[in-house]
Amino acid sequence: MVTGEDAPVSTMVSNDSFLSAGLRLASYYARPNGVLGPLRGLILCHGFPIGPLDARQSAGTFPQLIDRVANEVGYASLTFTFRGCGASEGDFSLQGWVDDLRAAVDHLVEVGNVDGVWLVGTNTGASIALCVAVDDPRVAGCASLSGRADFDDWAEQPRRFLEHAREIGAIRRVGFPPNFDEWTRELRRFRPIDAVRRFAPRPLLVLHGDEDESVPAADARVLAQAHGAAELRVIPGAGHRLRHDPRALAVLLGWLDRQRTGY
Repeated sequence: MVTGEDAPVSTMVSNDSFLSAGLRLASYYARPNGVLGPLRGLILCHGFPIGPLDARQSAGTFPQLIDRVANEVGYASLTFTFRGCGASEGDFSLQGWVDDLRAAVDHLVEVGNVDGVWLVGTNTGASIALCVAVDDPRVAGCASLSGRADFDDWAEQPRRFLEHAREIGAIRRVGFPPNFDEWTRELRRFRPIDAVRRFAPRPLLVLHGDEDESVPAADARVLAQAHGAAELRVIPGAGHRLRHDPRALAVLLGWLDRQRTGY
C-alpha cells in the first residue's frame, strides 16, 4: 500500500489495521487535512482475486483511489484487505468477508468522525457491500462496480471453487474450512439481488462494463431493476476492472460528490 510519504500533502493518511473476529486486517485511511468537523465516510471494498493476480496482491492500487476520493471529493476514506488477502490474516469465507466489512464500518465510525458511511465495492466487494449495507442504518448509500447479483456459480461447484481459492492463496491453512458444508451454505445464504430490494430507497450507483469478461452486464441490470431507483451506467467497451477506466471513475467521483452535497 502507498506510504504516508508518497501520499498527497493535502491529505492525512495512515497505514493501519483493525480487528475482525480476532483477525488483524490491513487497512489504509485518508482524510482531508484542515477539516475539524464530521465528514462523509467512505469504505472501498476489493473483489475476489482473479488472474493473473493472487490473493497477496489484492487491492494494491486501492490506496491511490482512496487518496483521490479524500482529496477531490472530501470524504474520510478507508480501504482494507479482506481476510485471506493482502497482508490480512485469515482464510476466505463469505461469512468472514461479511464480518470483515461490518468491522470496517465500526472502525471508520470510531476513528473517522463521520456522519454517514458510503460503501463502494468492486466485483465481490460490491456484492458484500450490499449484503452488509441493507442491515446497517449507518450506511447511507452504495456504489457497485462490476458487482455480481448472486454467488450461485460458486455454490453449484463448491469443491472446485474451494480448490481455486487455495490455488490463488485466499485460503492458506491446511484443514480450512473446518466445516465444508457450512462454508458451502454461506455461498447461497448471501444474495445481493435480495439485499438490494431491501436497501431501497437509499441511493445506489450500479456501474458495469458491457464487455465484462467475468460478471455479465445482465447482473447490473437485474440489481438496478430490483432496487427500483438505482442510477445504472453501463460503460461501452469497458471490461471487468472498472477502477482503471477513467470514464467509470469520473461517473463514480461525480456521484460521490452529489451524495456529499445533497445527502
